[in-house]
Amino acid sequence: MIWKPHVTVAAVVERDGRFLIVEESIKGQLVYNQPAGHLDSGESLIEAVVRETREETGWRFRPEALVGIQLWRHPQHGETFLRFSFCGDCFDHDANAELDTGIIHALWLSRDELTDAQHKLRSPLVLRSIDDYLTGNRYSLDILEQIGAEAGR
Repeated sequence: MIWKPHVTVAAVVERDGRFLIVEESIKGQLVYNQPAGHLDSGESLIEAVVRETREETGWRFRPEALVGIQLWRHPQHGETFLRFSFCGDCFDHDANAELDTGIIHALWLSRDELTDAQHKLRSPLVLRSIDDYLTGNRYSLDILEQIGAEAGR
């Protein structure tokens, strides 16, 4: 068996003490997550987080820094996720955008509201990314390097 972690990205966006969150349906359960998703072939991590945020919320995302990189193994099915979390700002909201399949809506929740709803979080990475952001973790986007044919797209 070949082991391959899922490479994912997430956007941490704060406004007035609230964070941009998506409510989504996963296997029949409603859960909360940051705008997040998988890295697609041929795209950079930054392109992926911008795309995922737009597809899941209707907001354009401008990444400003890398907040953290987390490696997490799902306790039930054992899949492993390598997640790159970015902070930044959102602008140019398209309220009529058709959101990705499974996304119910985007909303703004405080950290306390998310803590109270821990049973609804898609993974522990949701609060971890917010806590990394709140403690001031910021790494320059220059740390990310893309080498090869895709660079400079």
